[in-house]
Amino acid sequence: MIHAAFTAAGPLEKPDVIGAIFGQTEGLLGEALEMRDLQKEGKIGRIEVDLEIVDGKSVGSLQVPSALDKSETTIIAAALETIDRIGPTEAQIVVNKIEDVRGSKRDFIIARAKKLLEGLDGSGGEIGEMSKTLKEENRVAKIQEYGEEKLPAGDLSGNEIIVCEGRADVVNLLKNRVNNVIGMNGTKLPAEIARLGMTKEITLFVDGDRGGKLIAQNVINNAKIAFVAVAPDGKEVEELQGKEILLALRRKITVKEYLALDRKFGRFSGHQDAESAPEPAARPEPTVEGKKAVRDAFEKIRDSKSAVLLDGNGSVIKQVGAREVGKAVAYSKQPIFAVAIDGQATSAVIKTCDEFGVQFCGATTFGSVEDTAVKLVSL
Repeated sequence: MIHAAFTAAGPLEKPDVIGAIFGQTEGLLGEALEMRDLQKEGKIGRIEVDLEIVDGKSVGSLQVPSALDKSETTIIAAALETIDRIGPTEAQIVVNKIEDVRGSKRDFIIARAKKLLEGLDGSGGEIGEMSKTLKEENRVAKIQEYGEEKLPAGDLSGNEIIVCEGRADVVNLLKNRVNNVIGMNGTKLPAEIARLGMTKEITLFVDGDRGGKLIAQNVINNAKIAFVAVAPDGKEVEELQGKEILLALRRKITVKEYLALDRKFGRFSGHQDAESAPEPAARPEPTVEGKKAVRDAFEKIRDSKSAVLLDGNGSVIKQVGAREVGKAVAYSKQPIFAVAIDGQATSAVIKTCDEFGVQFCGATTFGSVEDTAVKLVSL
């Protein structure tokens, strides 16, 4: 649910606000995020508007229900803030927050289920399944926030701890009785993890894909790591079953062994022997001029605070939020020729582009990078 407030210089009615939302966002985000079509498809719900007239001016709030994913919902929210006129008067819309309504409903369901289960007599398959779910939720309820960066964590009192990428990974490990775990809340290494490495024996547990490899390289370069564990090929830590988690942790190897495999074969597989690792697919020769392709793509996303990944033909592989470029590049299954960002290309994004062979990176501003093969295009 997108929650926003608006002000207008003159008196308005609710239909004026709705009309401005659909009218002024039309064609702004492309066909995939056309507001009218999204509402017809049920991906955007009924927009609720509260409005009152104060001293001849209109002030109010609006709520926009969204069934889109997080990145697409934030793009829609940002698009609302580009509206500068409602009806005949100048206006301004400010997004106050984006609320995960489904998450709060799920919390209520689990809490209510716990109370209902207490009043049930007897036993059976259904109750057994509910009991299992509630036991898992009870273990997850033990998740805590660690340090100033409020990292999601379990019990870190022992000497050995497991570091994974995010909260979802921590939740899955706790559900499966792996309690000595802490998450980084993203691909950037928090200072708290580096400090823990000075006093604890850290096992880094990463996804079994290119993104996991990138994270492993970053963490190994910036913290003291004892072992590296890798999820099975193509799988993420957050989706592993209990047996898969334990097997991956048993197969952990030292950092020295991991780096040796990475240097020799360019990758590490949790499923197959490194000797059988396939050669990477050949990257097709580009058919477009890089700078022109980047600038053309940027014109289509200007003022949207988003980014696009392009192939060698200048076609869009994916559109993402400007802050999600690094992860999108690392996780892409297709070779990426160029990236166009309506925002800043941080040093981390540029390094990721360099790591994964992106040839052109266009952005409105750039972070500081000393040495990169990526050609930077100022937009």
